[in-house]
Amino acid sequence: MKRFFVISFLAAGYVLQAQSIGNSPYASFGIGDVKYDNTTDINAMGGISTAYISDFTNSYNFTNPAANINMELTSIKVEATNENNFFKTNFDGTKVTKHSTYLSNISIAFPLSKSVKFGLGFQPYSSKNYSFQNFETNGTVTTLNTFTGTGTVSTVQAGLSYQIIPGFALGLRSNFYFGNLFNNEEITNTDATLINGFETRNRIKTFDFTAGTVYQKKLKDDHKFTAGATYTFGATGNTVTAYKNSTYFNGPAGALQDEFIIESTIRKENNLFPMQASVGVGYGKEAKWFLSGQLNYKQGQSAAFLGQDFQYKDSYKASVGGWYLPDFNNFRNYLQKITYRYGAYYEKGNLYLNNKNINEFALTGGVTVPFGGKVNAASSLDLGLEIGKRGTLQNNLINQNFVNLKIGINFADKWFNKRYYD
Repeated sequence: MKRFFVISFLAAGYVLQAQSIGNSPYASFGIGDVKYDNTTDINAMGGISTAYISDFTNSYNFTNPAANINMELTSIKVEATNENNFFKTNFDGTKVTKHSTYLSNISIAFPLSKSVKFGLGFQPYSSKNYSFQNFETNGTVTTLNTFTGTGTVSTVQAGLSYQIIPGFALGLRSNFYFGNLFNNEEITNTDATLINGFETRNRIKTFDFTAGTVYQKKLKDDHKFTAGATYTFGATGNTVTAYKNSTYFNGPAGALQDEFIIESTIRKENNLFPMQASVGVGYGKEAKWFLSGQLNYKQGQSAAFLGQDFQYKDSYKASVGGWYLPDFNNFRNYLQKITYRYGAYYEKGNLYLNNKNINEFALTGGVTVPFGGKVNAASSLDLGLEIGKRGTLQNNLINQNFVNLKIGINFADKWFNKRYYD
């Protein structure tokens, strides 16, 4: 029986099933389609976060836990994302559109003292939800390959920031990852009654740490220069990967009947969450505008996938973005109090398929709308938009265009404050 490695789904001849692809078909590899990012306001600025210290007192930066010097209020954030993906291949002009909406962030953060700030949050990290098929005819025999994948990995993150001297801080963040992922390839032939199945299950319970630093220099006329860096150590726990190659019949309700196991292995890995690093610089004017550039690096790694080792490449990402606030003190025109955000990024992805890198590019934008007309020390509504593309039509690959909408509510107020009496 001929075995097709799952990478072949990207070749011409595969039909994307419009009713069953939940997210990008590129999610079939490794950890899946990564959903993890920072808050809506930072995402709207192209993802710049390493050298981003909010001018205001009501927001916590999880990506660089050191960059929370100005935070003075307790902040509770609830955020959601609406994804709209448009896939296209050159095979028969096949086009597929998929939509999904999910809760993307819940967090709480507050100052422990003037110099120490703490944040705790929950986010989905990655997901798989795909299904597609390939037919191949050789003489009178037709072979059908069916690929399916499901599962979600979530993360609980905790960050601590400590300002050593005015303008200079260090931070540490820990992420605990948990979840289950499932990938399956089934091969059936018209001249055979048995199904050959190749199954991989990942049970994930692991964690990593991110160290960060930031420095901000105040200049004349309320201008400022900011520089930051982060380093994420590889995961220190283990991921249990179970692989099974077997033959069977499909019984009622999808149950396997008369299963004969050809090969079965269980191994522990810790390479699904590799080392990462980032550096960034920024320049702006207090409570008026800010512009930043950032470079990210993610180390490549090898991961077990359907009985074979799949190699991720090193990936690089360049981001630029910032914000603009027309008039902080304008009490007559509410639009002047809205913070307008903008950005863009380009990522050389870690997938290398059919002699092509699977890269990604996007333009981002958004607004932060203060409640009650207040900008500083107040709750707000964050809206974000991300428009971009991933992949290519070359070499029989898949092009993915996407339009993502993000919304977040930040409830900010003075909590846990000590009271002083004369």
